[in-house]
Order: sequence, then C-alpha cells, then structure tokens
Amino acid sequence: MATGSTVFDPWYASLLGLAETFRTSNPPNIRLCIHCLQAMFNFKPPPKIEARTHLQLGNILLAHTKNTDLARTHLEQAWALSVSMPACDDVKFEAACVLAQMFQDQNQLQHARQILMKAVEISQQAPYWHCRLLFQLAQIHSIEKDFVTACQLLTAGAEFSDTAHSEYTKLLFVLSKGMLYLIDKKTADVHSTLSTAGQMIETYNGQPVQKESLKVFFLVLQVCHYLMAGQVKSVKPALKNLQQIIQTITQLHTDEEPTSSNPVDMFHWLPIEHMCVLVYLVTVMHSMQAGYMDKAQKYTDKALMQIEKLKMLDAHPLLSQFQLMLLEHIIMCRLIMGNKTMAIQEIFQACHVCQQQPRLFSTHSAQIHTLLGLYAMSMNCMEAAEAQFKTAIKFSKAMELESFVHLNLAIVYLRTNRQGELVSILEKLEPEKLSTHSHSLKASSFYVRGLQAFFQARYSEAKRYLRETLKMANNFYLHLRETLKMANAEDLNRLTSCSLVLLGHIFLSLGNNTEALNMVTPAMQLAGKIPDVHVQLWASSLLKDLYRLCGDKVNEAEGYKMHTSFSQSLLKDHFQSSQLSEHGLIQWTEGPCPFHLNTTVGSSNML
Repeated sequence: MATGSTVFDPWYASLLGLAETFRTSNPPNIRLCIHCLQAMFNFKPPPKIEARTHLQLGNILLAHTKNTDLARTHLEQAWALSVSMPACDDVKFEAACVLAQMFQDQNQLQHARQILMKAVEISQQAPYWHCRLLFQLAQIHSIEKDFVTACQLLTAGAEFSDTAHSEYTKLLFVLSKGMLYLIDKKTADVHSTLSTAGQMIETYNGQPVQKESLKVFFLVLQVCHYLMAGQVKSVKPALKNLQQIIQTITQLHTDEEPTSSNPVDMFHWLPIEHMCVLVYLVTVMHSMQAGYMDKAQKYTDKALMQIEKLKMLDAHPLLSQFQLMLLEHIIMCRLIMGNKTMAIQEIFQACHVCQQQPRLFSTHSAQIHTLLGLYAMSMNCMEAAEAQFKTAIKFSKAMELESFVHLNLAIVYLRTNRQGELVSILEKLEPEKLSTHSHSLKASSFYVRGLQAFFQARYSEAKRYLRETLKMANNFYLHLRETLKMANAEDLNRLTSCSLVLLGHIFLSLGNNTEALNMVTPAMQLAGKIPDVHVQLWASSLLKDLYRLCGDKVNEAEGYKMHTSFSQSLLKDHFQSSQLSEHGLIQWTEGPCPFHLNTTVGSSNML
C-alpha cells in the first residue's frame, strides 16, 4: 500500500500500518483494513492524504468486494481532489487509470474516454503516466472501432517516447499501431509498420529480455498477418522463428525485473507466461489452417493446461480470451476428425468461459453460433444449422467470418435442394469479387461453386471450379498439375483433399476410372494425414467402387473394410452425441445460454 514521501502525522502512520497489517494477514481481514482507512477521514486530513486514502479505499473495494458503486465514489473523489493538485502525480493519474478501467469494464466508454483525455492533457510532465494514459486511451478508441483516432494516439506516444529517449517504449507504440492496422484490415499500413518495426528491433541495443519480448510481439503480428491472408506456407519461417525466440526468452533471467533509470521504459507488452500461451495459440491457428489436426490438438492441450495453472495465480481476463480462442479451434478439429461428442461438450465449455467474462459473449457470440451451426450440419440437423448460421450472421462484426458462414449456409441449401436461396447466396460469394485478402476463403468459394455444379450434374463446369480451388489451395501461381504434387499440398491440406475427392467423384461419374483413381488415391492419403474422417469415408466409398470396376478384388475388399470402419465410427459417435443434453444447444438462437442443459455425467467431466 503506497504512502508517498511526505512526513505524516503519527495518527496517519498508525492507521495506515494497521490497515496494511489487516490487508496482508493470513487470511486477509479486508473489513478491518477498510475501517482503518475510513477512520482517517475523522482526523480531517490534508487534501493530499485525503485523496490518497480515497484512492486506496477504491482499489481495496475493487479488488476484494463487489461494491463497485462505493469504489467508484472513492475513486472519483480521489480524482477530483488531486486533478489540480501539484506534486500529486501518482494519486491523480492512478485514480484516472483505475477509474477509466472500471468504466471500461462496465461498458461506460464515454466516461472512461473523458477522464483519460483530461489526464493525457495534464500529464506531459509525468512521462511514465503520459505514456500509460495514451496506451489506455488508444485502447478505448479501438474498442469503439475508432481505429483512426487510436492510431493517432499511438503515433503521439511513439513521438513522445522518442523525445523521452525510450526506444523500447517507442517500439511498443509502433507495434501496437501495427496490431490495430491488422485488426482494421489495413494491409498496406500493416506491411509498412511491420517493416519499420523490424528494422528498429534489429538495431535495438536494450536489455535482452526487452529485445526478445519485442521480437515476440513483432513475430506474432507477422504470423497473424500471413494467417489472416490464408498464406499458411509463407508463414512457416516466421512461426519457426517465433517458437525459437519464446524458448530463448524463457531461459533468460526472467525473475529479475529489467532495470532502467528511464521511467518510460517501465512497460511490459505481456508477461512471459502469457507470451508462451499466445505462441501456442498462433501455432494452433496455423495447424488448423494447414490441416494438421493432431498437431493442433497437441498444442491446444498444452496451452489449456498452462492457462489453468496461470488462472490459479491470477485470473487475468486475457487468459479467458486465449482459452476461448483455443476452444474454438479445437472444436473445429473435433468436427473434422469426426468427434462430435467432444465438440458439443467443448462448445458448452466455451459458453461457460464467456459466462465468467460476460464481455466475451458480445465479442464471440457469432463464433459460438457458427460452431453450433457446423456441429448441427455434421449431425444432419439442417434446419438447426441454418438457424445457427443466420444467428451468427446477425451477430457477426467481421467480414471474413460472415463470408465463411455464408459458404456453409450455401452447403446447407445445396444439401436441402433449396436452389432459390442457394443462387441468392452464391451471388454474394463470387470468388473474383470477394472483398477479402484471404486466399483460403476465395479458394473455398470456388469449391462451393464446384460442389453446386456437381450436384446439378454439370460436370465440366464443376471441374473448372475445382481446378481453380486446387490452384489457390496449393499455389496461386502454379497450374493445376503442379497443385497435384503432394510436396505442395501442405498449403491448405483439407481444402485440397476435399477438392481431389470431389474431382475423383466427377471423373467416376463420367466413366473415366483411371483419372478418378489418380484423384481419389492422393485424397485418401492426404485425408489420413490430417486426419479428416469425412473425406476418408467419401474416398473409401469411391475407392471400393473403382476397384470393383477395375476387377481388383483384393483392393475392393480393403476399400469396403475401410469404408465400413469409418462409417461405424461416425454412426457410433453420432448416436452418443445425440444422447447428450448439450445437443439441445443447437436450438438456442437468442437470449442467454441455456446452462441448465448440462446434466449428464459425461458433460460434467468436461467442465
């Protein structure tokens, strides 16, 4: 409990000492701690002591009670008393920061912004606080999607850090600006900012821990930049570099705080433990896009275990954000691998994470309903899938997610033979006109159009669309024959395997068995590598028919055996999943999550 440097009256020192004793006792006695602090007002303390005591009471009440109204009253009094008081920077600016954070948590962003703007205005002579307030005000504007103002504030912070001789904090401002450009899909600005930051980091001569943490920040942005564009092959060198650096930084003497005489250097981007979880997360994101489900599961398990350990020490909201994003990815893995039983339980678990951090429901509701739509589609519940996808579109704030949902909605319309709705939705998904930088989304759009042509027995047109899909999935500048080489199939493995098996089906329908076998065989191999049980089921069905037509009894029997095995595995999982109470989530499209559904023994083991 900070006291400042003023010489205090004995009564103040005594009450403050008692309050601290009660606060740090085992277990803490917060009630008596608060009583001691409140007793100070009986002595009519000087304004500085009064302001500091209000700040201490506000912090204690926020940290240890649910009485946010009383905490707000004390913090507002601390701010009002100290705002025009000289030589009281720590109290006035800490009060502004804590009060603004409280307003942000309560979604009262206008109040938070007003306080921070005033604090920024009067903090020029307090370099540490000025930078901290600029970061916090930029965050408020970014939450409001006012990225232009947020970037202007970060630019001002970088310039101020430069005049304060802090290259480290200047880099934090520059990288933060790059992060906002990434969120705002300003591709050219992202490239320019990251190029500048990369050169600055290379020449940075600060402490090793600080330099390595800056590298982690930079490489995370670089990896996300590639992944958002669907360039899963181009990202590999940056991802490998990131994984090596996180190992280096954890081996440094991280238990010692970086020492600097410059107060502006006293910032951390993330605690090292959180950086490790973030590196796991971007590795999972890459594995998912590339089609390595086993690898995605492996790193998800590691990351979730680390998060649980960290939450025991400090339940930071960012950990819940990481946990939710990991669950979203592992749920997609489960669905691809044919494990719907675990998928629906983990969707329910994701809802529980949102319940612990209510703001996550507003930022992730579209993703949760998308996952429910994918699950319902895998369970052949097309009506529920349609309802979930439409709910996801209603909540979606991201163009890429909306395009992804529309593509899946198109498949629902294909499977239910609703040509009118299908034509309408495909008009929005013309591959050449999609306003996205994501190669994988454009490739997926070609695939869905190929699927439509196949369902309508327009095989020549279907082949043309699927060849475009394969070309984009493997290398957007090579011809189709190059894309069929397995060495280049690591770009978008799942999309490639789906396209190959569909091409094989088309050739089989046209009576070209040799070409069909040339497509289906690598599709089966690639699907096994992922593994994608649905493509394996489809491919094994085609293989047994192809071998029968070729008179190859041995391989026909093997194909039949594989097909039966995949089919029985999926049917067993389908039945088990349908018996779970969480299966009822597919009917939830409005209102709070129906947590009462969780009544089964199997479900309780997951939560």
